Amino acid sequence: MDERKSIKSYVIRKGRMSPAQQTAYRELKQKWVLPYGETLLDFESIFSSPEGVVLEIGFGMGDATHQIASENPGKAYLGVEVHKPGVGKLLDRIEKRGLTNIRIVEHDVCEVLRSMIPPSSLEGIHIFFPDPWPKKKHHKRRLIQEPFLTELAEHLKPGGYLYAATDWDDYAEQMLEVLSTNGLLENRYQDFADPQKWRPLTNFEQKGLKKSHRIHELYFVRK
Repeated sequence: MDERKSIKSYVIRKGRMSPAQQTAYRELKQKWVLPYGETLLDFESIFSSPEGVVLEIGFGMGDATHQIASENPGKAYLGVEVHKPGVGKLLDRIEKRGLTNIRIVEHDVCEVLRSMIPPSSLEGIHIFFPDPWPKKKHHKRRLIQEPFLTELAEHLKPGGYLYAATDWDDYAEQMLEVLSTNGLLENRYQDFADPQKWRPLTNFEQKGLKKSHRIHELYFVRK
């Protein structure tokens, strides 16, 4: 079995959808959610010639997604998420804010990347607070590791960036190590990145800060 196919980018967690999320999911899914398929996406057609396409992996409840998209209307944002309440909430925000530069794929990003994203097509990749899998026996399930990291890098344009953030110290150290040893990427900083002022705080991040968790950011670019 191909080891890459055994890695999942997520674990399904139960979550109750609010009435607004249910309505948005039911009425707006067909409009803004792209069905998973084995055909490469045509970003020029989907987003009407965007300035650049940014992939966000696991957008949660879409807190950062809709804010960044609304502040950068010329760019396109493709969010991949399997948590239905989060998809419903982002759909609701897309409609209420009149955003046209966001699309969603409700599927495992490992398969989306291989089947739907053209190589060297992305301006950026956002991975904000991925599941840390804190138990040592579960570290192998963490998203930021080889060979998936190389697959991510291969889908960035030259000069495209990968921007990640976590509030787990040991995961941050692991991410810094694996990113630093990848031959396709180079660090824009000496180690951890300075806080990127354009990234809004998420509710999840605020909870971590209240627990005195340190936020680690990493910013690497495709050579």
